[in-house]
Amino acid sequence: MMTNKRILIADDVHECILPLLTEAGYEPIYSPEIDRRGILNIIHEFDGLIIRSKTKVDTEMIDLAVNLKFVARAGAGMDKVDQSYLNSKGIAAINAPEGNRDSLGEHAIGMLLTLLHKIPSGHKQILNGIWDRDGNRGIELKGKVVGIYGVGHMGLSFASKLKAFGCEVIGYDKFKDDVANESIQMVDLKDLFERAEILSIHIPLDDYTKGLFNEAYLRRFKQLKVLINTARGGVLDTQSLIKLLDDGSLYAAGLDVLENEKLGTYSTEEKRQLEKLSSYENVVLTPHVGGWSYESYQRISEVLGEKIAKLL
Repeated sequence: MMTNKRILIADDVHECILPLLTEAGYEPIYSPEIDRRGILNIIHEFDGLIIRSKTKVDTEMIDLAVNLKFVARAGAGMDKVDQSYLNSKGIAAINAPEGNRDSLGEHAIGMLLTLLHKIPSGHKQILNGIWDRDGNRGIELKGKVVGIYGVGHMGLSFASKLKAFGCEVIGYDKFKDDVANESIQMVDLKDLFERAEILSIHIPLDDYTKGLFNEAYLRRFKQLKVLINTARGGVLDTQSLIKLLDDGSLYAAGLDVLENEKLGTYSTEEKRQLEKLSSYENVVLTPHVGGWSYESYQRISEVLGEKIAKLL
């Protein structure tokens, strides 16, 4: 059924969303190759916009989107969407953290176990003809205090998966003081600073959180030895992390995100920092794939389709 409720899908998403939108009474226009200029030229024709990471929804785009009723992000992070300006225009902002929380939680577990059990260094040494059992002896997760900074969908998914390992999981969230989840105990920030031995970051990137985890802030964690960041690279100051790794304050770090993920645009300083991170045997880097499994790719579209259908 053709309808004037048109949705522009401006990025690559699982195509299972197309029949879901059609059944809900929308006409989806799937244009994953469209660029920003192309979007600006036609956005006034659409009631909805679905994006992923490439599209910045700012005041320029919103002002041109005179018929827009919603912007939907195929994923969790909304840092490229000006939500306050959307709200001032009466335009809904939708995301789908339910779709990739399990993938993200599993990835964070994988990074943590990889670091504690020195899997990268053991693998590399064997390839170089070195058999060093004692030097690659691991540390058990059992009995450790894991702090989760940001207890939303991602933080809770990670906490639930940690339950089986016999560690103590504590969580802090600026906007929540109680979470109905048997896998995690909510604490205040002071308690998190005092007790967390392992810290996993699960907060969005915004004006407040940008660069929040700098050297001074990280040193407030009295017991911290392992840091995992699967949220956004901008919340963690890379040079500060390097300082803590260099002086032995941190035992290991796992990063699925970087401050600048466009490697081809790196400045001399950014290249130096990445080379430094790459040189550590106790640092694991992955290319922002924590929430990007084959299963989550489809599930995100299913969640978005259901949420958009409810708008009618």
